[in-house]
Amino acid sequence: MARPSRNRNLPPLDRAALDGMAIRYVGRFATTRARLAAYLQRKITERGWAGEGAPPVEALVERMAAAGYVDDRAFAAARTASLARRGYGARRQADALRAAGVTREDAAALRDAEEDAEGAALAAARAFARRKRLGPWGGPADPDKARRQLAAMLRAGHDFAVARLVLGGSALDCDDEVAD
Repeated sequence: MARPSRNRNLPPLDRAALDGMAIRYVGRFATTRARLAAYLQRKITERGWAGEGAPPVEALVERMAAAGYVDDRAFAAARTASLARRGYGARRQADALRAAGVTREDAAALRDAEEDAEGAALAAARAFARRKRLGPWGGPADPDKARRQLAAMLRAGHDFAVARLVLGGSALDCDDEVAD
């Protein structure tokens, strides 16, 4: 059963209301320019526009970015670090950034700034395997279980070679290498 919309009695937005919504949104959520613009457009679609001319969404987004409330590169760095800590691979991290509306230039700058990409990829794969109890951190694997574990690593965004390396090693070897 669908719930009735709470927005039926709300008045259309004007410039001041749109500014207030943008400030509240960026104050509450870490966001990108694209997400903020999509949010504001969605609200204008839901409530309508009572201001003069076209809604100033892009200008408002640029003003929030200039004020430092929205920083796509900082968002991208925080999101990739969070996903890496949870054990997700580079491909999954790139997909998350693309979905959040981070530009290719900002994502490329973040990749270029990363010093040890291979070490980070291996550490993320180990973290994922440990968290999901795959490979050396799981029980003995029959061929079917090993295939499913490899598929899980690939879905998490890890390279095939890295996934095979982590799943084929022993937990003691992996933990010793991480400690070094």
